[in-house]
Amino acid sequence: GRLLQRGKKEVSEGAESLLSSGDLCSHLGSAAADMSQLISAENCYEVLTKAKDEGVLRAPGVYGRLTPAPEDAEHRRVFCLRTDTRQWEVLTSLPEEIPDKGSGMCTLYNYLFVAGGISAHGDGRSKASDRVFCFNPQTGAWSQVRPLSQPRCQLRLVSMDGHLYAIGGECLFTVERYDPRADRWSPVAPLPRGSFAVAHEATSCGGELFVSGGSLFYRLLRYDSRRDEWEECPFNESRRRSTDMVARRSLVYRFDVDRERAAVNVYRYNTVVKVWHGGASFPLDKPLPFRCAVLGDRIYCVNRSHTLQFEVGGEREGFLPEVLPSPAEARGALVPFVLCLNRDK
Repeated sequence: GRLLQRGKKEVSEGAESLLSSGDLCSHLGSAAADMSQLISAENCYEVLTKAKDEGVLRAPGVYGRLTPAPEDAEHRRVFCLRTDTRQWEVLTSLPEEIPDKGSGMCTLYNYLFVAGGISAHGDGRSKASDRVFCFNPQTGAWSQVRPLSQPRCQLRLVSMDGHLYAIGGECLFTVERYDPRADRWSPVAPLPRGSFAVAHEATSCGGELFVSGGSLFYRLLRYDSRRDEWEECPFNESRRRSTDMVARRSLVYRFDVDRERAAVNVYRYNTVVKVWHGGASFPLDKPLPFRCAVLGDRIYCVNRSHTLQFEVGGEREGFLPEVLPSPAEARGALVPFVLCLNRDK
């Protein structure tokens, strides 16, 4: 199998591959030239505190103008993880037109789709995108498909039953569905008001969509495409922010990072009997958020520091002791996904 990532994306040798992408940091707008320091996950609080103390964020020319830094094309690549050598190899590069941050990404029919996002413009403002890009791993070619009905950033893109679903986004509750045969986006039932306008996670399981996260960490919503309705599922006992959520067979796995205890906790939701179960815990030297992808009987949890392996489907479900590397040059958040690659060509 192969594992891949975006921004830096990653893939592995075999019938399938897991990939992911990374985003560069953001920096203060041109009116804050004296604070040209890049903001990262490690220093953002320090920079924000300094900006507040010096009154920078109260300046009319600066407030609301936090923009993405220019993306280095060298760091907008897709990598493939070779499971035999445990090494990452370059598969392709992202087109320049794909926004630097906030895009949704998933695979459908062994094509990679990247939708929405947010890009900086020459006037220092940021603008959400409605463009959708498609990558064919057999030809190595990128193309554009029909744009979203509305621009979205920080959306979740999920494939289910031969369709793509663009779910929410920053300050958006709307949901739309893409039919690749007709090359058309159509609206479906929006997320319930008061749910997850930002920071939500989504996955598909058994022909249904599940959405969790956001500001109400413990909530889980289920979308039934036959009735075009959302409904509440039983609450999860965790009060931590979910770092990602994936599905395998009839189970939804939710991964929560516990910074206080420097660990990741796994919770499992059985979609058939509709019950949550507490799961495994794994210590993290650096409790950074990560994103997940399912490949065979393993869930790969990827960030810039390492790649964890969570085994599922057997009697001894849990994290494997072996920690795999991440791409040596990776920056920002990595988004893993799985594709089939033909290594014979």
